[in-house]
Amino acid sequence: MLHAIIMAGGSGTRFWPASRRDTPKQMLSLVGDETMIRQTAQRLGDVVPPERRMVVTNQRLVAEVAKQLPELAAAAIVGEPCKRDTAPCIGLAALLVTQARKDPDGVMIVMPADHVIASPEVFQTAVKQAEALVNADPSRIVTFGIKPTYPAEIFGYIQRDKPLADACGDAPAFQVARFREKPDAATAAEFLASGDYYWNSGIFCWRASTILDALRERQPETLAHLEKIVDAWDTPDGPAVFEKEFAAIDGVSIDYAVMEHATNVAVIEAPFEWDDLGGWQSLPRRLGVDDAGNTIVGKHLGLKTTGSIVRSTPDHLVVTLGCEDLIVVHTPNATLVANKHDEESIRKIVKELEGLGWDEYL
Repeated sequence: MLHAIIMAGGSGTRFWPASRRDTPKQMLSLVGDETMIRQTAQRLGDVVPPERRMVVTNQRLVAEVAKQLPELAAAAIVGEPCKRDTAPCIGLAALLVTQARKDPDGVMIVMPADHVIASPEVFQTAVKQAEALVNADPSRIVTFGIKPTYPAEIFGYIQRDKPLADACGDAPAFQVARFREKPDAATAAEFLASGDYYWNSGIFCWRASTILDALRERQPETLAHLEKIVDAWDTPDGPAVFEKEFAAIDGVSIDYAVMEHATNVAVIEAPFEWDDLGGWQSLPRRLGVDDAGNTIVGKHLGLKTTGSIVRSTPDHLVVTLGCEDLIVVHTPNATLVANKHDEESIRKIVKELEGLGWDEYL
């Protein structure tokens, strides 16, 4: 059976001050009326029913996830006691599929909770194609590559190889030659010109047993901790074991732990429109700009204002005068005014606030 795993543990610090510890970006309505996590769940449609969905998130967000996704059973929302990156998150989910859900041959579609994907029906068709490729070769790992439209430095890349001999479905599918880290501008331009590279979507499909075998080979200590957690899952000691063993894991991404070393990997050229909302500068891509190049959310009066991103609320007016290339974000207890070309430094703001002990703004 096909199980959907939604990874929702990110902090979204580049969306501060809207994104906070208790309401990170996946819990916000940044594009559209629904929150990011709600959109992620909804686009699964009938391909994966609620009883075969699982959300892995931060322990402090479990109640909020349950509120936003009331169709999920309590056991389907897993709260990590601390942040340990995507490999432990995915390994834990795989063990829960094979053991707690008693589906040793289960297939997993794994996706982050903070992507924008247009046309849910097209996405569902692509998921079915990925599942078919996995069922055709149970040791195969399938990912989705996004055809690049510009030389992006903010995404990892996938280099494709020859077309799959057993390709199924309408979307082109290829063997993967290798994964590449986020490139500099010149390298990104080379990738785009070659036509052989995709953006790495971070969406994967595989058998749970396949990813567990890979972790057993590449990250045996991590898997050993995870197995202790799941062995105690439904016992009185389960929560304490979870906290102790998960904290003992060295955090590592699934890309570094598995994908960069795997040999039987296929990439489907994603037929759906995709975007990874990394920070405030992603909003113009999704929401568009006005005649002055501004992207506005909320009540705003702009005089001699160009190329800026302004986010407020319907009942709070933000006025900008003589501004160019700014990010202005108003929230009830904090307001950000930043040069939009220095968006990465927003993370430094969060670090500074942590150092000052100003937790009420985190």
